[in-house]
Amino acid sequence: MRFKNNFFDKVIVVIVLLLIVVFFVLASYTTYATQNTLIQEKQSNLSNEAQLLMEQTISLYLQDAITPEILQMRLDEFEDTLKTSVWYCDENGEIVARSYPDSLKKVPANISQLDKDLDIKDGFGKVGNFYEIFDGTMISIGLPIKLDEQQKGILVLHTSLDELDEIQKDMLSIMYMPFVVMILVVVLVLIYMSGTILRPIAKISDVAKEYAKGNFDATTGVSRNDEIGELADSLEYMAGELSKLDEYRKNFIANISHDFRSPLTSIKGYLQAMLDGTIPPEKYNRYLEIVLNESKRLTKLTEGLLELNNFDTVGPILKKTSFDVIDVIHSTRNTVEGLCEKKNIDLRINCPAETTTVYADKMKIGQVIYNIVDNAIKFSPQDGKITVTVYNKNAKVYVSIKDEGPGIGKDKQNKVWDRFYKADASRGKDKQGTGLGLAITREIIKAHGENIDLISTEGVGSEFVFSLPIKEKDK
Repeated sequence: MRFKNNFFDKVIVVIVLLLIVVFFVLASYTTYATQNTLIQEKQSNLSNEAQLLMEQTISLYLQDAITPEILQMRLDEFEDTLKTSVWYCDENGEIVARSYPDSLKKVPANISQLDKDLDIKDGFGKVGNFYEIFDGTMISIGLPIKLDEQQKGILVLHTSLDELDEIQKDMLSIMYMPFVVMILVVVLVLIYMSGTILRPIAKISDVAKEYAKGNFDATTGVSRNDEIGELADSLEYMAGELSKLDEYRKNFIANISHDFRSPLTSIKGYLQAMLDGTIPPEKYNRYLEIVLNESKRLTKLTEGLLELNNFDTVGPILKKTSFDVIDVIHSTRNTVEGLCEKKNIDLRINCPAETTTVYADKMKIGQVIYNIVDNAIKFSPQDGKITVTVYNKNAKVYVSIKDEGPGIGKDKQNKVWDRFYKADASRGKDKQGTGLGLAITREIIKAHGENIDLISTEGVGSEFVFSLPIKEKDK
């Protein structure tokens, strides 16, 4: 794996550290809770044992039923049996007897000397070394001794926490093994996931670098039914679109170079011929007219490019109003009347629509209709016919412009919307065309949220159909 400090390494480290932290938090809480529970249970057991000792030994001693020697013997036996040190004190805290009196050197004669606030009457419970008398941690309880409802002293019991510590260690050792196994399982699962995820990501990264170099033929080789598979498919789809865009860019540059170079070459050639005398003065008017037409062509081409550039950045700025689309069609027919007369073309308007009032940008829709009609005239044969039909369908107004030209092959129909594309391989009989008209037309219709379609059959003709929204009736 080539990745250094890759994402999954960090994920593994973070998860393992998180598991360790969680384990130690749980272990600490469990230790604390267990210790408290064991201490409380031990204190309860000590209370029961102290009560039994008071009933079976201390009460007999107070009633003079046993001698001090027997009392000492029983206290020693109690410590031997229960591993619990016993102190018997009178009502003033004076130690009367205690188990194995020689085992501890720091025991005072009166426990009140240890702490003046030590509650001798009601009893007490403590955890620790009991005022530094014991070397280890002890559980100490003091229980009042009562006989005939009168307090006769206090019984103090001390037992070590070593037994409880052992229990806690056993509990933690039981927890450690499952935790270690869990860590190993998690690490193995994450390593497996790292391999299954990072390998295809590495392939995707390599392919992305190839795309950045311009090699759009590279493939990821990743075939999965998950998010990574979707990412790989999206990347390859993007590469396909970029490849088309790159091809379009090359064609765009070639086309625009050709369309600018041709008129510039003509202008330069004719002007140079006038300057060096190749063209005599009496023919200046004819060739200046050609130069003027070529200049107009360049102007038209530049304006089209600027308009499309504006469409690409902010989109067409529409000034929508309500108007009758039939009026726009009649206006267009009047504009192209001279072109139709030159080719004796019959331009007919057919209107079976009940409603022809639309809500759109009147000037831009006029531009759309003019561009399509102008194209139809260019490609219509002599004595041909062009039919403009307006009809209603699905609460919209549809405009159809149909000619009897040579038609467009199916393989070329999608390309007619591309900038600079010209269906005629010789770049069109009419050299004034820029190849931008239909591209501008589609952008305008799209800006209105409508559609434009081409229906064409070679040898029969072409039909362009676009829709417009009907003006809503005033409420």
